[in-house]
Order: sequence, then C-alpha cells, then structure tokens
Amino acid sequence: MVTFLLVSWHTPADCPTHNETSRKSMAEYMSKAAELLTKHGVKMVGSWHVYGEHWTVMAFDAPSFEAMQALLMEPEMMSITNWQTMELKAAMTLEETWKMVQAQ
Repeated sequence: MVTFLLVSWHTPADCPTHNETSRKSMAEYMSKAAELLTKHGVKMVGSWHVYGEHWTVMAFDAPSFEAMQALLMEPEMMSITNWQTMELKAAMTLEETWKMVQAQ
C-alpha cells in the first residue's frame, strides 16, 4: 500500500458554505465517496479541514499510484477540481523514513 496526502484549498468565494455550485458538486462527491473508494481499492485514513482557511488534508492508503489516479479521475472528483486546487503527495511515516535512512 502507498499512503497519499491530498491537500486542497479554495477561495472564500468558492466555499460550499457560500457558493451553490460548489455545494452541489461537494454533495455529489460526498454521496459517492465510499462507493468510489471501494471501486478503486482505496481506503481513506483520515481527513481534516481548517474551516477558516478553506484548507483540507485527506490521507489515503492505495494499492498503487494508478489506483489513486483512477479515483481522482472519477467525474465526482473532477467536478470539485473546478473550484478547488489540489495537490497529491506520496507520503511515508516517520518510522518508514527512519528505516530508509538507517539502511543507507
């Protein structure tokens, strides 16, 4: 499994609390999220939102980069990229990093 962090943010004007278009696409994504995760064999480890800063971090375990990419290409995920900026990062735990360092 590969751990991924999906970091996203949006402008205050695009916030689903104020913007009807953003709210609809977010609602569509949220209603299908569990189904899409299962479809691609991806597990959401956790998600955190910094409300006042319009900033979100989600952590996922995926069998491969390709599985994560396929999840992100789903129409429901693509629709939220119209109003959010997203960055996908492969990540390791500090313990995994330390083992790698020690092996050098």
